[in-house]
Amino acid sequence: MKNNLFTHIPRELPQEIFEDVLNTPNVRIERIVSKGQVTPKNEWYDQKENEWVMMVKGQAKLLFEEGMVEVSLQEGDYIDIKAHQRHRVSWTDPVQETIWLAVFY
Repeated sequence: MKNNLFTHIPRELPQEIFEDVLNTPNVRIERIVSKGQVTPKNEWYDQKENEWVMMVKGQAKLLFEEGMVEVSLQEGDYIDIKAHQRHRVSWTDPVQETIWLAVFY
């Protein structure tokens, strides 16, 4: 069945949307939609899987705990985050939707 990453996005986004678009025993692909949301202060993602992330629409910033390095992502940018590489979303565009495509492997 055909689907589209840009559809079924509510007008208001009081919280981020996390939606699996594919889930198999070996790989999971997730669409994330943000609009001004960030990771809560003092919380870090510390995932057991590697995560390849692409910025499909909008822009965001990721902060990596090691070295406190902040990476800006624009449309078309992608980054590979290794398992247990602690990171957080430090900024997403509050004016327009930010659509991420995350591949967990």
